[in-house]
Amino acid sequence: MSKRLVIFNHKGGVSKTTTAYNIGWMLSKKGSRVLLVDADPQCNLTSLILSDEFEKYYLEDETKKQNIKDGVAAAFEGKPTPIAAVTCSSPSRAPTLYLLAGHANLSEYDAALTLAQTSNNAIATLQNLPGAFAELLRLTEAHYNIDYTIIDLNPSLSAINQNLFLISNAFLIPTNPDPFSIMALGTLKNVIPRWMRWKRDAISLFADAAYPLSGETPKFIGTLIQRFNIRNGKAARPYRDNILEIKAQVAEQFVPAIMREGMTLADAEYGQLKSAEYCLGEIPDFQGLLPKSHNVGVPVFELSDDEINETGKVLSEFIIKRNKFYEQFEEICANITKYMSHA
Repeated sequence: MSKRLVIFNHKGGVSKTTTAYNIGWMLSKKGSRVLLVDADPQCNLTSLILSDEFEKYYLEDETKKQNIKDGVAAAFEGKPTPIAAVTCSSPSRAPTLYLLAGHANLSEYDAALTLAQTSNNAIATLQNLPGAFAELLRLTEAHYNIDYTIIDLNPSLSAINQNLFLISNAFLIPTNPDPFSIMALGTLKNVIPRWMRWKRDAISLFADAAYPLSGETPKFIGTLIQRFNIRNGKAARPYRDNILEIKAQVAEQFVPAIMREGMTLADAEYGQLKSAEYCLGEIPDFQGLLPKSHNVGVPVFELSDDEINETGKVLSEFIIKRNKFYEQFEEICANITKYMSHA
């Protein structure tokens, strides 16, 4: 059975999409069948996977309805057909990585889902909406025999984000070492437990729906701290205090808040992650490797020496950086696999 990991922070600019892309690609590279779900109307994850084929995908008859919005349209638009699996695309260099494409108008369904999730099933025509996304994922996962589903959400506290968050087995919070990420953690420690309490109360209300609300309790498997510059082998001075403060807030405030709702693993299952204050990794800025990776449609750690397209000392420095990122994401994904086995 597939395990679902949601990448979420309602703060923008924390590399949610890049994180989903890199983790999904590395898990695929290590032998897993991975479904990437683009639930952000900006469709940046879809663009990363489809690259030059992005616009064509939404124009061609064969593919234009193979996306997350059209995938749940049967429920949200009251169509007399059941939800079905979506046909997914795969990058040529990652054939076991599958994309459930995003859609620019996905947020059109947010108002109806909000009403459905706050009406306590008093409006019969809306009873199938809270379980619709879970049904779409379940069918698509089964069709492609998926091991891990990685869900990329938009930076908001919308009903769709709430729904997709709550149908996941685990969640990871990407952050940047800045004061706004620290503020965002303060919000999340209140919002996420409230979402979980809603689900616990709502499951029985939607038990008889065509698409029942599924029963997962998402488990926290860590943070990533990203996008900072390195000086002398460690984070540059402006970032260090923020990194320490993020870790302290996660360990001392966020984890106790979600623990009360059963959203953490046991201490023994976290192991060294607890002593690391739940930080899976500190990932510096990709700098010059990033545009090169975008040019060829692969993550930075997947660039070949030829694709780096430099010579001499510059090439050697880029190779060292690429190899470090490879080792870092390899370790992060190994830990994700371990922690998700307990979720």
